[in-house]
Amino acid sequence: MSPPHTPLPVAVLGATGSVGQRLVALLDGHPWFRLARVMASPASVGQLYGERARWLQTTPLPDDAAALTLESCEVDDPPALVLSALGSDVAGPIEARLARAGALVVSNAASHRLDDDVPLLVPEINGEHIALADIQSQRFGSGRILTNPNCSSIGLSMALAPLHRAFGVERVHVVTLQALSGAGVPGVPAMAALDNVIPHVAGEEDKLLNEPAKILGQLQGHGISPAQLTISAQCTRVSVSDGHTLCVSVGLGQPASAAELRAAWTGFRGPADVAALPSAPPQPVLYLDGDDAPQPRLHRDLSGGMAVTVGQLRPCPLMHWRFVTLSHNTLRGAAGGALLTAELAVARGLVPGFRRPTDS
Repeated sequence: MSPPHTPLPVAVLGATGSVGQRLVALLDGHPWFRLARVMASPASVGQLYGERARWLQTTPLPDDAAALTLESCEVDDPPALVLSALGSDVAGPIEARLARAGALVVSNAASHRLDDDVPLLVPEINGEHIALADIQSQRFGSGRILTNPNCSSIGLSMALAPLHRAFGVERVHVVTLQALSGAGVPGVPAMAALDNVIPHVAGEEDKLLNEPAKILGQLQGHGISPAQLTISAQCTRVSVSDGHTLCVSVGLGQPASAAELRAAWTGFRGPADVAALPSAPPQPVLYLDGDDAPQPRLHRDLSGGMAVTVGQLRPCPLMHWRFVTLSHNTLRGAAGGALLTAELAVARGLVPGFRRPTDS
């Protein structure tokens, strides 16, 4: 797929936080996009990004990013593309204002995920849902909002989608073991996290109950008809730096063998235009054999952290099958997923005022 002639200027909202930093790192050297503006809370406005950001990434802070001056999130002249890493407690009205100002906002926050006219996108699964954004003109004029799922929802949905397409998924029970980085910066206090499992992650269970049904649903007219599946979820926080592990049991709509399930996962691919996007993994779902896979420390970075790994497939005495799935929560589950959605939006012509190379 041809990239833009020149990199498209991009702003990052919430640039000093964990996901914001991931976005800044991923944009460094991106073939389509260029980090042009960084935005954060009022307390940070006017400071250099390199001085304000407590850089926590394993790669160095890019010099160009460090030299940018932090701006208010509530500017009146946003660039055409805005990537939002704001928390849900503040994101909703700020993202809506930027959309009304003409920007395409790709959000990691929960604020707009379940809005009827906002697509909840995992491009390999439901790239066609991006067409739902067309009806947002009633609210935002030329601007749009696209959303990325919750960091656990995306891993679960990627594991379920191949099975749902092939056999139907009717019932799901999931227990999450969620990494510390999912709590953001400064995150969980060390004395609470060490030598511990915290059996509560605020708001996460509701997201797992509702988001996969929208992701796996069908675009119908001016909305999404959710997939008909029942989900029971228990969310925990564990002392792992990155990588959300999910223990899943599924009840299928029709019988399937272990070999058929593995084939569904390994054969799963997105549409051709999605597979050609710069951030798309060659194989979205990887099945790992072995009694001790997947593991966060060993497998979270496969395919640049953009693939979801599955293993431990066994019969379930209560449903049909059980398995373990792992996804990198700040890459595939947040910054990388949002970047992939932004690439899809550019490829399908949704960025206001941007002329693609194929346009005359």
